[in-house]
Order: sequence, then C-alpha cells, then structure tokens
Amino acid sequence: MSEGLHLPSEDWLRLLGGDPRPWLLTSNEPAARWIALTEILDRPPDDPEVRAAHAEVRQDPGVRALIEQLPDWEADTQLSGHASPAFAPNLLHLLADLGLQAGDDPRIERLLDSMLDHQEPNGRFASFGRSRASPEAAWGALLCDTHAVTEALVRYGRTDDPRTVAALQRMAADLGDTSQGRAWPCVPHSVSGFRGPGRKSDFCPQVTLEALRTFARLPAAGQPHGLFEAARVSLRAWSARGAEKPYLFGHGMRFKTAKWPMFWYDVHWVLDTLSRYPELWREPAAQPADRTAMAELAACLVAYNFNPDGCVTPRSCYRGFERFSFGQKKTPSPFATARLIAVLHRLGDLAGEIETVDVLTLFSSKGRSAVALPPRPSRA
Repeated sequence: MSEGLHLPSEDWLRLLGGDPRPWLLTSNEPAARWIALTEILDRPPDDPEVRAAHAEVRQDPGVRALIEQLPDWEADTQLSGHASPAFAPNLLHLLADLGLQAGDDPRIERLLDSMLDHQEPNGRFASFGRSRASPEAAWGALLCDTHAVTEALVRYGRTDDPRTVAALQRMAADLGDTSQGRAWPCVPHSVSGFRGPGRKSDFCPQVTLEALRTFARLPAAGQPHGLFEAARVSLRAWSARGAEKPYLFGHGMRFKTAKWPMFWYDVHWVLDTLSRYPELWREPAAQPADRTAMAELAACLVAYNFNPDGCVTPRSCYRGFERFSFGQKKTPSPFATARLIAVLHRLGDLAGEIETVDVLTLFSSKGRSAVALPPRPSRA
C-alpha cells in the first residue's frame, strides 16, 4: 500500500490533526497493519491483505518473544497478579490484540488447556497465588482473575468448551444489584477470603468491564439479560466521579492517559469496552447523559493521548515491553495509534458531540480541573 492510497472519509477524522491510516497501512509493524485492516477498515478475515498481515504477525520477532514469556500455569505462576502485565491472561490478551488467534501457536493452546483444568465447582476459573489475607499460595478464584481467564478462552476459540460455558453461566449469575445499579461486585477469594477495595455493596469497575468485554465477544443469544444496565453503571462511574469516586479507581490524569499494554482501568480500556455497546449513545436506548459521558471520555482519549498529527506517542508504559513501539515514549507507536483509532472508529457517529467537548473544563474525581498537555513528537 502506498501513501497515496484512497481511503474513505470518516467522521472521527475530524477529531484528529491528520489521517494516520496510510501510515498504519505501510507500517513495519504487522500488528498495526492487521488492526488497521480489520478494526478500522473493517476488512473480513479472508481478505488477502488481512491474511498476509496475520501471517506476518505470527512470525514477528516481538510476538515470538512474548509467546516465550508465557508462564507455565501449573508451575511458574506468581502472585495473583491480575494487576500485572505479566499475568498470563493479560499476556494472552495482548497477543490477541496484536493479532494472534486460535490455533496460531501450540504454547498458547497448552496454556489454555491448563487454565481449563483449574475450575471450581461453581464454574469460576482458579489461579495460583497468595494475597495479603494469606501468606500461603493456593489455587482460588477472584472475579478479576476468572473473568480475565474466561475472556481469553473466548478470544482463542474455546467458547463451546463445557468448562467455558460453565464459567460464562457463573459470570452471568454473578451479575447483581450493587449500590450503583446492576453490575458485578467484588467477591471474596474462594480460599483466603481476601476481597478487593471498596465497600461490599459497591460495583467493581475492573471486574464489571472484564465481564462486559467478555460478553461483547459473544453473539446476542449468548449474552445475559442486564448487560446494557451494567454498561450504564460503568459509564456512570465517570459521570458521578465528583460525588462517588470508586475506591482506588480515580478519573484524573492517570485515568485519562492510556498505559501500555492495556489491561487495566483507564480511559482507553473503558472506551474500548463500552464502545462495544452502541446502545449507550444511539437511539432509541441512549439517554442524553450517557451520550454526554461517552463524548467526554472520547474527547479525553484524543486530548491526552494523540499527537497533533493524529498519531500516538505513548506517555505511560509498563516495563518489560521496550522492544515494542508501545513500550517506549520517544517516538510515535503504530500499534498504539491503531488501537486508539479502532475505538474512535466505533464512535464515529458521536464525532459531532465529541468535537464540542472542552476537556479543560472537565474535573477529576478530586474536583481538580484538567490541565493542558505539551505536544508530543509527530511521526516522521
């Protein structure tokens, strides 16, 4: 593909200072090209260019190195780790974001087999680790672990396995009434009794997003009743941030700045999840307050993460991913750019309202106003 490639105009392009799609389609990162083709240009899996990009992803040295880092679920697992990029389900999700799919590598398949082998009678998947409540490591389940495992199994083609079906049924059964509405709470660890932050009656922002992401990957027939209400509760956390800040889940500068690779609660992860529920901003189900909240979040995604020319130079990265463009802060990242544009592409029909948002008038959970950020390097 060349820089002169004709691409259709889209409403979300008005939000950026340039059109990075030609740059993505000619990038030397096969993952960025694959995302651009599949999630921005909406090409089908059998498209020749999609198939070629996928084949290059499978052979990419960085992807191969990540696969080598996958732990032995039976022997090498560390602490509970759901907040760590090295947690096995988080690595699997990163590999899927890069373009890997079911059957692409036997080590991934063996890891998925091991995850399926550790399931509690109630259907939740267990992981091995210790917590502040118990110094002894043990197999047990927290919702933020079992949800991440279940989503990985769905993403890699294990949806029809009876154990995955049982986990999805358990996930649906765990959807309940919280102080904020129908959503997922934090349930104590099945062995240690450890429970995460916040009041028992509150919804958990992380657990709820994980469940919403998982069910969004299923056909409508496999989705439980009440998902839209749970999505609205997740969105309400932003709208009500000045009065009801979820414990340890704020909405200030850290929230508005995507951290790479993504797997934890921030503006990117929230929008990547909620943009899969278009009823939040489209009629007849949408409510004005929800449209406003989605527009505000999207405006923050643009203002705090995109450069003036429409590409993304990461501002926050986890250590250990320096070999990737998303793992360093000096130059624009095709992968990070593609992932954020994929979200804006889903929100294209909200572009007019996003344009009207002045992010400097928005406040954080602590009531402070936003601040302007210095410009970042543009692509060469």
